[in-house]
Amino acid sequence: MEGPLYEQIYNYLMGKIQSGELTSGSRVPSEKELAEQFRVSRITSKKALEMLAAAKVIERVQGKGSFVAEGWSDSSQSVQQSAAVPQKWKLVGLMLPDFADSYGLRLIHGIEERCSELGCHMLMKITYDKSTEEEEAIRSFQQLGVDGFIIFPVHGEHYNPELLRLVLDKQPIVLVDRYLKGLAACSVYTDNRAAANELTTYLIQQGHSKIGFISLPAENTSTIEDRVQGYTDALLRHGHRLESRYLMMNLYSSVPRSFEERNIKIDFENVRAFVELNPELTAFVAAEYNLALILREVLLNMGKSIPEDVSIVCFDSPHNAFGNHMFTHIAQNEFDMGRRAADLLHQQWNEQEVVYQNIVPHQFIKGESTL
Repeated sequence: MEGPLYEQIYNYLMGKIQSGELTSGSRVPSEKELAEQFRVSRITSKKALEMLAAAKVIERVQGKGSFVAEGWSDSSQSVQQSAAVPQKWKLVGLMLPDFADSYGLRLIHGIEERCSELGCHMLMKITYDKSTEEEEAIRSFQQLGVDGFIIFPVHGEHYNPELLRLVLDKQPIVLVDRYLKGLAACSVYTDNRAAANELTTYLIQQGHSKIGFISLPAENTSTIEDRVQGYTDALLRHGHRLESRYLMMNLYSSVPRSFEERNIKIDFENVRAFVELNPELTAFVAAEYNLALILREVLLNMGKSIPEDVSIVCFDSPHNAFGNHMFTHIAQNEFDMGRRAADLLHQQWNEQEVVYQNIVPHQFIKGESTL
């Protein structure tokens, strides 16, 4: 088997379920058992089980273990036959670059909940923000006979041909988080331009006039392009010049599989150089939560106080039931975005007219990184 270890475990268990070796109600090996079998950490085996639970393939019962969910084939059939869900069920192929508590997990929950209400089963594939993985996932889902796709497209300059073919062939498809310019594809996303405008305007109202912006490269990705534009809109509307030297858009550590020590260290040094080169900056807009974390560490390492010396705002944040957030940020309504995506797919199955551009409202949340 190829791919990350937790994905190997995920595919191993899916194979046993689809083949009928594990049927509805069957006990699934525990985190400990899987860790020993595959010689991995329990963190790795736990993530595989969490992915299956998020896709409603298994149910996890505290104190008892994990069990195959109702609705999966109880007979011993081939993978292809068992993947053909009974007539009342539709099969949805969900693809996304990765997921975390800061962004992605609640999106999956929203999609799964609404799919379940609509009588759908959901299969999930992580693409790690690679176009080749995205292409392969589309082909794999087609072989399994999925009835529609919900796709969080990869970050990149070019659209992959398999995705283009789905759109041109008018297959049931919904894009989440971003839209693809020039393509008539149904999309559900946050108004990133308005959200970035709101963050930047807040900093200006706090008295900041020298505001930096840090992000991944835009590379024809609507999410980043719109956030840059929103930042620009706010500056110009309040009479401030757009200084190109205040934009740093060459960071990569927030890309899936990249938030690791080596890449974080590279981005840390690059951000530090950027801050040292522009000492007049008193506030920053970070386009990603992980980049805000790196920026915060850089500033603290330089002896700066947050928010007394420098303010930071960003997009997304881990859920916090107690209401204390490290950063002032835009909270995207991932859960509703997910539910809306499933609804739009359902409308396409019923040959109903759908709106291509669907914006889900966001929320501004005050955190500890601004005064």
